Amino acid sequence: MKWRPIIITGLICAALAIIVLWVIHSRQVGHWVQVHTGTVNESGPYYGFWSGFGSDIEEFGILGAIGAGVYQLIKKYNCHEPGCWRVGQHPAAGGQFVLCYRHHPDYQGRKPTRELIYQLHREHLEREAAIHDKFDEIHQHLRDKPPAAHRVNGPGSTATTARAAGNHQG
Repeated sequence: MKWRPIIITGLICAALAIIVLWVIHSRQVGHWVQVHTGTVNESGPYYGFWSGFGSDIEEFGILGAIGAGVYQLIKKYNCHEPGCWRVGQHPAAGGQFVLCYRHHPDYQGRKPTRELIYQLHREHLEREAAIHDKFDEIHQHLRDKPPAAHRVNGPGSTATTARAAGNHQG
C-alpha cells in the first residue's frame, strides 16, 4: 500500500477544513489574528506589530537557516535512492553511494541477517586475498627478473667493454 497518496489526501482535507472554518468564523478569527500579532489596541498603527510579533521575523530567519542546515545534513546521510527518506548506512558501488537496506542490491529489500553478513564478509576477505596474492605474484616476478638496463649494459657485457676501451684510447 502506498502511503504518499493517503498522506497527501489527508493534508488536502485538513487544509480545506481549516479554510472552511476560517471563512465561517472569519470575524472571530480575524480579530484573534489582529490581537495576537499586535496590530490593534495599541497607541499607534503597527506599533504593537513591530514591538511584538514583527520583532520575531529575525528569529524566523534563524529558524529557517537551522531548518536548511538540518535538511542538508539529512540529505547527506539519507539513502541515494530517489524519493527514499531512510538513512543510508550501507555503501554500494565501492562507496560511491550510500543506501538503506531496502534499496541495497545485496540485501534484496530485507534487513541483513547474520548469515548474509558472514557471507558478504567471506566474499570481501576472498577478494582482498586475491588482490594481495596478485600483488605478491607481481612483486615476486619483478624480483626474479633483473632489470633490462643491467642485462644489456651490465658489467662484463660487450657494449660496456667496447665503450670503456674507446674512452681509454682517446
